[in-house]
Amino acid sequence: MKARPYLIAVVLIVLVAGLLVVFRTPGGDPAQQQRQETSPEAAVEAGAGAGDAYYPTDGNSGYDVTLYDLAITYDPGSKKLDGVATITATASQDLSRFNLDLEGLKVSEVKVGGQPAKFVQEGDHELVITPASPLAKSKPFTTVVTYGGEPTTINDASLGRSGWQISSTGGAFAAGQPHSATTWFPANDTPRDKAALKVAARVPDGWTAISNGLEGPATRDGGWTTFTWSEETPLATYLATVAIDKFEVVRSKLPNGTPVVDAYAPGTSAAKKPIQSQGPEVLAYLETKFGPYPQRAAGSIWVADQIGFSLETQTRPIYAAWADLETVVHENAHQWFGDSVSIENWADICLNECLASYAQWLWLEKEGTDLDQRYRDNVQQRRDRAAFWAPKLYDMGKGNEFRGVYDKGLMGMHALRKQVGDDVFFKALQTWLTKHRDGNASWPEFEEHFKQASGQPLDGFFSAWFRKSGIPEDQYLLPVGVRR
Repeated sequence: MKARPYLIAVVLIVLVAGLLVVFRTPGGDPAQQQRQETSPEAAVEAGAGAGDAYYPTDGNSGYDVTLYDLAITYDPGSKKLDGVATITATASQDLSRFNLDLEGLKVSEVKVGGQPAKFVQEGDHELVITPASPLAKSKPFTTVVTYGGEPTTINDASLGRSGWQISSTGGAFAAGQPHSATTWFPANDTPRDKAALKVAARVPDGWTAISNGLEGPATRDGGWTTFTWSEETPLATYLATVAIDKFEVVRSKLPNGTPVVDAYAPGTSAAKKPIQSQGPEVLAYLETKFGPYPQRAAGSIWVADQIGFSLETQTRPIYAAWADLETVVHENAHQWFGDSVSIENWADICLNECLASYAQWLWLEKEGTDLDQRYRDNVQQRRDRAAFWAPKLYDMGKGNEFRGVYDKGLMGMHALRKQVGDDVFFKALQTWLTKHRDGNASWPEFEEHFKQASGQPLDGFFSAWFRKSGIPEDQYLLPVGVRR
């Protein structure tokens, strides 16, 4: 994500009371009482929440999703969405019931393993499902959820609107961090549970639906067109998107044959095509720093709206109307940092944003900027600005995830580069990406990785820059490699 230049992304968290549980005691809720009475003693009830300290009710335990296969119909006139989500997963424990996350849409039917299942929607986003028969540990199962309604928009005081958004050009698009997916399909809404994605989006003729991954055939029937997309590389749920508009679509290929789809909302192509035309050059340069492009497809979705952020939706970032070339660099760097290697917890967000922000500096270096001098100038200009140095970059506390990571964070990455040297820095980044490709990783793992790669005791450095609030001590603020 890259926030609009003068905005700081502050996530408003609505905490649903509750803890990650294995067994639940029947209480005053009749639906809960019934579920408990019908649960076999041999199976357990998976709880709401995947274990993230900042978002304790996000995601769910007890299973691992491998594929979301979504069939949606959206009418821009009525703003109504109808969907059928076929979710393939594997139980990580014996289950008598389990949860999915879905916000603002009404479920009409659930089947598990082809059999009707009991279900109830609780709280802000919990869909609690009781299958007809218990699910066995390590066995795959398929859940089909039929749902519909008018999708919800999430309002954030700093970043503005996210999740499902109605575009100024009459269409709609889904984008947001940390939440977005559950405003348009049921999901295990945690970055820890990455899965493949298929989307068949049915819209009225004249409209186009763009999503992640590879484009499939479009079919027309009775005034409606269905567009199909497939993303085989596992993705975190917040990186899934669908955008519906009267797009101008430009198709091309990277030099290695990777398909590129660029979509321009009405009124955007004249200003944005010259920027996006540099996308292949951006990816080629980032490959020289980070290693081979880790996705099967590439491209962009340019909306006409002044939303507060652009977002690294996997393979095909969504760009706000204000986005520029540096934004393109930032969001494409996320295809490595954040998309291919995803965070374990939201406290680890510097793994995404600090590195993608530093990619902007690397691009400036390619264009001739002396980064050491730029760094020294920034230190000089901001040395006495306590507010600039105040945010912690790791485990910053809920609601503070996007403070500091875009500016202090990129300076911290340059300081790390100068501390360990260019050869170690870039080699370590590439081995990090190879080691964790298509998976998840944490900031403590990143620290350990660099300590091993450099052979240096970096605890003091990482503490000063990333774990503590305030300006780093001079020995870490001005490593030998950046001193005059």
